[in-house]
Amino acid sequence: MNKLLHLHTETTSLVIKADKTLPEMLYWGKRLPEGTDLDTFFAANHHPVPQARIDTDTVVSLCPEHARGLFTAPGLEGCRNGDNWSPEFTLEETVLNGQQVSFLCRDRLAALKLDIHLSLNLKSHVLSTHLELTNEGNSNYQLHKLTNTLLLPTIAREIMYFHGRWTHEFQTERKKLDRSGFILENRRGRTSHEHFPGIMIGQANFSETAGKVYGFHLAWSANHRFHAEAMSDGRRYLQAGELLMPGEVELIPGESYRTPTLYSTYSNKGLNGISQNFHRHVRNEIVRFPEPQKVRPVHLNTWEGIYFNHDPEYIMKMVRSSAEIGVERFIIDDGWFRSRNDDKAALGDWYLDEKKYPNGLQPIINCVKEHGMEFGLWFEPEMISPDSDLYRAHPEWMLHTEGYEQVTIRNQYVLNLQIPEAFDYVLDRLDNMLTGYDIRYIKWDMNRELVQPTNNCRAAFHGHVEAYYRLVDEVRRRHPMVEIETCSGGGGRVDFEILKRTQRFWASDCNDALERQTIQRGASYFFPLEITGAHIGAKLCHTTGRQHNADFRGITALFGHMGVELDPVRACEEEKRGFARYISLYKSLRQLLYTGDFFRYDTAHRESQAWGVVSLDQREAVVMFAQMDMPEYAMSAPLPIPGLNQTKDYKVRVLENSSSNIYMKQCPPWMTEPAIMSAALLEQVGLMMPVMQPESALLIQISQV
Repeated sequence: MNKLLHLHTETTSLVIKADKTLPEMLYWGKRLPEGTDLDTFFAANHHPVPQARIDTDTVVSLCPEHARGLFTAPGLEGCRNGDNWSPEFTLEETVLNGQQVSFLCRDRLAALKLDIHLSLNLKSHVLSTHLELTNEGNSNYQLHKLTNTLLLPTIAREIMYFHGRWTHEFQTERKKLDRSGFILENRRGRTSHEHFPGIMIGQANFSETAGKVYGFHLAWSANHRFHAEAMSDGRRYLQAGELLMPGEVELIPGESYRTPTLYSTYSNKGLNGISQNFHRHVRNEIVRFPEPQKVRPVHLNTWEGIYFNHDPEYIMKMVRSSAEIGVERFIIDDGWFRSRNDDKAALGDWYLDEKKYPNGLQPIINCVKEHGMEFGLWFEPEMISPDSDLYRAHPEWMLHTEGYEQVTIRNQYVLNLQIPEAFDYVLDRLDNMLTGYDIRYIKWDMNRELVQPTNNCRAAFHGHVEAYYRLVDEVRRRHPMVEIETCSGGGGRVDFEILKRTQRFWASDCNDALERQTIQRGASYFFPLEITGAHIGAKLCHTTGRQHNADFRGITALFGHMGVELDPVRACEEEKRGFARYISLYKSLRQLLYTGDFFRYDTAHRESQAWGVVSLDQREAVVMFAQMDMPEYAMSAPLPIPGLNQTKDYKVRVLENSSSNIYMKQCPPWMTEPAIMSAALLEQVGLMMPVMQPESALLIQISQV
């Protein structure tokens, strides 16, 4: 008799066969009917054995094995100096605890123990998986690969993945998954702008609101690899794990390696269902705020306002102007420490520049607090400049490979935090600043990739990220009330694992509202709005050279953790009024934005996009419609709005409009006079949109009558 396990939530079922070999997923999808007989289920779904192949059923297990005749990517690759390269595990113990299950497996000949862990969250419907390999032999085991493997149904025919670059993160692309494999690799030492560790796989042409889809995110802040394949027998699977460099992990006797956690979820309601599950999981299980009941404060970050030109008297003018427009947290960015007058020097010298700040930071902090704000400060703790006192004193602390010249990126090197003395130095400087001043917020940056990193004669990507985690953990332990933002030249290092330690991520160094429309949409597939940093930038964006009015910038920044990144002192009075209006609007909406269900809507025309948030009680919603480029047609189309209570009527009205309406002689009537509409009508027929200028947005309020 085969032992079948059924993990389930209200919406999702996972059936696993756990017999003598490694466990195998038999089903993962919509919740099976109550009372389903698993033995009957197995009989109906038992694999046939085709001709001209292995004479027994070949299993795509949770860690596929070459030894059993499966000619696909094994879940484990490694050896003992060439031996034990093709292990064959036996399942020895299964421990089931509610919706969590652990499988203890061994290959006694290879002297390896493999533990496989799965947990299906009852509230978020997110499946968490990880593997742990232990060397039980008497000699070292060289680990090349250990990865999470999940079987997919045959309907999994299309992949949506993420790509980008600096100032252009979270872009999406689609590919077919049919008689082929798909590999996405990142070797940059951080999650990267180029290859975010997330992927969607579903039935052909899945959309925001329709289709069966599976979403995956690997919680790891460095190198990673995704591999999806449609096998020759029609079966499909996904593998996701850390990408290890040659010789990077060697297990001594008794030592273990644990994979990063793969977070996965299923939706039969399109991509919105995936996002809502991930958002719920991040809110309930991942991010921890020092003060959970505290509202998310509006930021002002000084970077694009003053860059390296730090003058305490002028900064205090910025503080006062910030308070006037409603800012609640004031952050001094790069340029506050010794000899940091441009980006070519001083990283690592984390001492206040007394020439710029002869009276220290305290007068500024006092001014910030007097105006009802919190104070934050920028650091880049993992970096070291060639032109720095620290590098001149300790050039050996640079992360590099002996005998080779390390390249600079953005005029800087990486500090080897795996050297205890280097780790202690950085920790001491952070601790000193956080102890000496009332700093409630750190913007923690990492502005370059790792190139040829070596520690103790081995590749050190894995070791660096573990040292980074230890450093953040210790800073949090010593200063538990300090919030931390993860930034890496924008969105270059963001994932669920670092968000266990931080409370916000900077989505991009680009504050261009048009670019942000796409960037924030891409980020929304995985992350809730309250941790996604979104700022109103200056009218002229320094990364693109484009200009947008305050309304388009303000509407775009509403859908994230709002802030401003400019100099409010130099802004004209009209702009200041615009900033104040959108900050006030944000404050009135943030409870809804940060607790409701997020929806992206399927728009009829490719030059437009729309998203919104519906309160959990379905009493209110706020929707944004954006015209990205020149309208495709002379007339717009209705926007279907799902998620409302189908038995209720709603009042629809315009909150803000950044377009001048020059393309219309007559607007849709609801734009000039609030309209009462049923939820059924809004979902099935939709709300007629106006014809809008390129690079503009409309904000709509929907409230239950």
